Amino acid sequence: MLRALQGIHPVVFLLVATVLEVSGDAVVRMAIYDHVGLTRPLLFLAGAALLFGYGCCLNLAPLEFGQVVGLYLATLFVIWQVINFLAFGSLPTMPTVCGGVLIVGGGAIVTFWKPA
Repeated sequence: MLRALQGIHPVVFLLVATVLEVSGDAVVRMAIYDHVGLTRPLLFLAGAALLFGYGCCLNLAPLEFGQVVGLYLATLFVIWQVINFLAFGSLPTMPTVCGGVLIVGGGAIVTFWKPA
């Protein structure tokens, strides 16, 4: 299995892991606040499965986490905003957008700045 995954670009692992993490968190949030009865534990299980997938996918990336932490955090912020809108209909506020610009910019610096 690991041999088949070696040809996949590390950024793909990061994107998939990020989508799984944020989606899993959104599903757990829905279970806590929006549902009762049998639906609640089923949503908890679905959220747990998504979060497990996130952990597996992130750890299958063929890089040390320290090498990709900046890119991961920037990607996490962007995907979080997209899922927040899709799942909850919530648009980011101006402070969130301004902070996001700093997060994405900082992620780019950490990822791509190579000291001399």
